[in-house]
Amino acid sequence: MAGSEAAWQIARAGLPVILHEMRPHRTTDAHQTDGLAELVCSNSFRSDDWENNAVGLLHEEMRRCNSLIMQIAETAKVPAGSALAVDRDMFSEGVTEALTNDPLITIERGEVEGLPPESWGPTIIATGPLTSEALGNAIGEITGKDELAFFDAIAPIIYTETIDFDICWYQSRYDKVGPSGTGKDYINCPMNEAEYNTFIDALLEGDKTEFKEWEANTPYFEGCLPIEIMAERGRQTLRYGPMKPVGLTNPHDPDVKSYAIVQLRQDNKLATLYNMVGFQTKLRHGEQKKIFQSIPGLANADFARLGGLHRNTFLNSPKLLDDTLRLKARPNIRFAGQITGVEGYVESAAMGLLAGRFIAAEARGAVATPPPSTTAFGALLGHISGGADVETFQPMNVNYGLFPTVEIPKPTDGKRIRGKEKKRARKQAHSHRALRDLETWMSGGQLAAE
Repeated sequence: MAGSEAAWQIARAGLPVILHEMRPHRTTDAHQTDGLAELVCSNSFRSDDWENNAVGLLHEEMRRCNSLIMQIAETAKVPAGSALAVDRDMFSEGVTEALTNDPLITIERGEVEGLPPESWGPTIIATGPLTSEALGNAIGEITGKDELAFFDAIAPIIYTETIDFDICWYQSRYDKVGPSGTGKDYINCPMNEAEYNTFIDALLEGDKTEFKEWEANTPYFEGCLPIEIMAERGRQTLRYGPMKPVGLTNPHDPDVKSYAIVQLRQDNKLATLYNMVGFQTKLRHGEQKKIFQSIPGLANADFARLGGLHRNTFLNSPKLLDDTLRLKARPNIRFAGQITGVEGYVESAAMGLLAGRFIAAEARGAVATPPPSTTAFGALLGHISGGADVETFQPMNVNYGLFPTVEIPKPTDGKRIRGKEKKRARKQAHSHRALRDLETWMSGGQLAAE
């Protein structure tokens, strides 16, 4: 994601760029194709609401900066309520085609086993969550730090035709209609209390993937915990998380409130595949089938892909990188994407966008100026390049908590804003200020794509 976006941004500035990709010569445990920007976990880019959600704001900032990732996501999107989700195959094919056909971009297939030589000039390392062992070791040597890592789990995907719609139904939470949705964008599987408790017991007792010795003390990312780990934190944890029953009414039995609900989200354009929302897991494949087929409506479910677990590698960026993503020990090298300690597809691509534009600015003899901290770009960049504590640094999604405080406009009628209205007003104030400041930053000229 980050490397693809960086290459696109550099080419848009009129500069030639070489994009290295080790697949198919060297594969990973998570990728299934040799396509660029392959989505190996969820197919969702999360909320697309720029006024009320920080990741939606990041979407909008990227669109205004001519992001390839956002352009292709628009052509490959599938219904997902207020979220932006894509057909993963169509998305990867679109990114691959755009970069392959760009006359300024050369794609070289093969593993880069060490740090790039000085003769390569300005270089971006955007190897993502599955950095090869050889390159990872080289990065560890130059940074002088043991590489940091966490586990990221993958949710299962189900063939739609194998779901029982005498039990399940289509509905978005609170019937919310998003930019590409209808209010019926999710498939819902209801559970009563007894079914829920049986399910929790099975999760807790299920046979799980064993860690290797070197993996044993690697922490999970809190925003993508395996479902069985969530269950271990308390029997009710899932009812207040991915299985919460609020905002949904079972049309098969409208007078009975479900105790818990499993949601499935469309995974491809044809709507033939749905993924289990929040069901990333490290259960063994046989256990997954047995336990997940016990969910009402999924007794005959056929899985296009079962869940899995992969190890993510990231730098202690606040200590190692400057505010334009340069490695302090080797300023000709920049890092971008998930390896910098951002979490999420869009956040990773955003770091690639910035790294590409920083290099383009310097190539034109300009100063690579970081975006204002009031923007989603700047808030996320500031966190990983110095805003976070180097002793406790962990991967982070974009969120309004990373932004400087903002003043909420006073109502013209003189009334006080309270509660949820105040919270919504603050989010919108952040977002409107961000886009104003983004325009000012872009109009400076150094980073404007041609």
